[in-house]
Amino acid sequence: MDYNIDGTKKNKRVAIVTGSSSGIGFDTSLLLARNGLYTYATMRNPHESKGRIVNVSGREKLPLQVIRLDVTDVKSIEEAIEKIASEQERIDVLVNNAGYLLLGPLEELSINEFKEQFETNFFGVIRVTQAILPIMRRQGEGKIVNISSIAGRIGFPLSSPYVSSKFALEGLSESLAFEEEQFGINVILIEPGVVKIDLGTSFKIGTRVAGNNTDLPYSEMTRKRIAGFKPRFESGSPPIEVAKVVLKVVTAENPDLRYLVGNDAFKLVEIRNNTSDKDFRKLVMESVMHYQVTIVFICLFHLS
Repeated sequence: MDYNIDGTKKNKRVAIVTGSSSGIGFDTSLLLARNGLYTYATMRNPHESKGRIVNVSGREKLPLQVIRLDVTDVKSIEEAIEKIASEQERIDVLVNNAGYLLLGPLEELSINEFKEQFETNFFGVIRVTQAILPIMRRQGEGKIVNISSIAGRIGFPLSSPYVSSKFALEGLSESLAFEEEQFGINVILIEPGVVKIDLGTSFKIGTRVAGNNTDLPYSEMTRKRIAGFKPRFESGSPPIEVAKVVLKVVTAENPDLRYLVGNDAFKLVEIRNNTSDKDFRKLVMESVMHYQVTIVFICLFHLS
């Protein structure tokens, strides 16, 4: 029997999780490893970010490695997948989690800021998925879990780059599911509501917006939106709740395509499905402009 570098046996189920330095990726990597999957917790800057997850993994003697994988860097992806494939000879689970939120009105965001948002949230998913699909096809099985958001179903103000990247991810995943079913590969979307996150690493404000220029036409809306972020995310679902759903779907024989996570996500979809476009816009704008602590004020996002 061959062994991995940490002494565990080779050829158990193998998982890759992108964006594992914090939040959903961090909790998902640990939970999968705790449940017997040999897990590669990947991150863009492991030398700066791997301390916490390595400490937990070492203390619990988990089958987990931290390696570098930058979803915007093709060479980084190729090197990571080559390393995993050579060590394990298989990849059973891919969790595409890396992402962030760019905030600002469309008119005041640059095309480059939009492109950067899509490079991570959307094209990053494509790059990593394309790299692992030949391996899963040869195996005749695999599960690809794409961490989307309630914002992949519903649009919200001042977040058009994030929302559009998640809408694109939903369409990509649904189309890919048709293509890969014949090879025994399941594609799954996880759609959380608000999740507690590190605002310092998962949240960006557009350059023009960050200047706090009160003369800009969207300054009042932007100021109130930003001011409301901290308390809203502090009351969000713990990332472990998303991780539990990921574990559920990767161990299920026939998972569904979509899974909502969080009471806020279920309630918001219900409200949207039973409300006209005009009335829903009014509810959302009232929540933004008046700090209303209602279910609609949770109008947001998964952030990794």
